[in-house]
Amino acid sequence: ADVSDRDQVEAAVSRVAAELGAPTVLVNNAGVLRDNLLFKMTSADWDTVMGVHLRGAFLFSQAAQKHMVDRKWGRIVNLSSTSALGNRGQANYAAAKAGLQGFTKTLAIELGPFGVTVNAVAPGFIVTDMTAATAARMKVDFDDFQKHAAAEIPVRRPGRPEDVAHTISFLASEGAGFVSGQVIYVAGGPRD
Repeated sequence: ADVSDRDQVEAAVSRVAAELGAPTVLVNNAGVLRDNLLFKMTSADWDTVMGVHLRGAFLFSQAAQKHMVDRKWGRIVNLSSTSALGNRGQANYAAAKAGLQGFTKTLAIELGPFGVTVNAVAPGFIVTDMTAATAARMKVDFDDFQKHAAAEIPVRRPGRPEDVAHTISFLASEGAGFVSGQVIYVAGGPRD
């Protein structure tokens, strides 16, 4: 589904509910990059990133929360990023990821009384196709890109998708019922 299209989102959530049962866990993980310096960034670059990251999380959360509230149990996990703290060439992405953090905290307040927790995971440098594409765009060998990143990370290695998945798994669990409105940085070291 196009996560920025209300009709497609509502159809997707309805299909999940019909075929698999009421959705009680939602992970807003759809993402795109349209990196560029501010003076080169187009309105389309801005709108695409906002549409996927922020509007998509809003639409899916709005559609899924109905089921969660009815069941008096639910988990929403939004994917933010360390880029929310600012990152050169990513004004759109950083703004969207910072927006997700405020969105997360607000939904935690609104949905908490209904047994729904809402948290965000903010990965740092994770070895993915997206980071490989960033290295390619910068014309940097991906292995060198990873080594450079690792040198800046306190645990001295880049993150792996499973590092993020384990954190999401915890936040989606019964055991995380008293964790809500939090932004957890999965970045191999402290972040502000």
